[in-house]
Amino acid sequence: MKKNLALVALAACPLLAAPSHAHVTLEQQTGLADSYQKLTFRVGHGCDGSPTRAITVMLPESVTGTKPMPKPGWQIRTVEGKLSVPVESHGRKVTSAVREVTWSGGPLADAYFDEFTVQARLPAEAGKLYFKIVQECVKGSLAWDELPGEAGARLKAPAPVLNVLPAEGAAHQH
Repeated sequence: MKKNLALVALAACPLLAAPSHAHVTLEQQTGLADSYQKLTFRVGHGCDGSPTRAITVMLPESVTGTKPMPKPGWQIRTVEGKLSVPVESHGRKVTSAVREVTWSGGPLADAYFDEFTVQARLPAEAGKLYFKIVQECVKGSLAWDELPGEAGARLKAPAPVLNVLPAEGAAHQH
């Protein structure tokens, strides 16, 4: 038993270490399928020393019911889009959802970090969700949108990832 636990812990080490070299990260590493989840995106620095003035989060197709959290000094803009497959929510058929959330304002100096939060409904299926991010700065921008490809390949600008776990009779909440 101890040997199995040690192997599981050793196998998880690369997964735990992966976010440490990313510069826009997702605070939550896991969420339950078919539940509402608070998702907090952490911006660790600006663009080559330049202050951040906007953060745009692109939501995967299967994420719905998104509501951004207001931040003093920042304006929020959302972009809706048609869903390729409608979903049911509160007994109604939903055919469109928020596809992008942008916070603009600040600016957030390179010497500081900040967090940008949404509440969203996760898909009913378990699996990995990748959230592509665009960080606009006073001078330049960064796209945190690289997805894993080859095993072991290190990404320079990885998209934050959430591992959606199977729901185990989770209660409806939001």
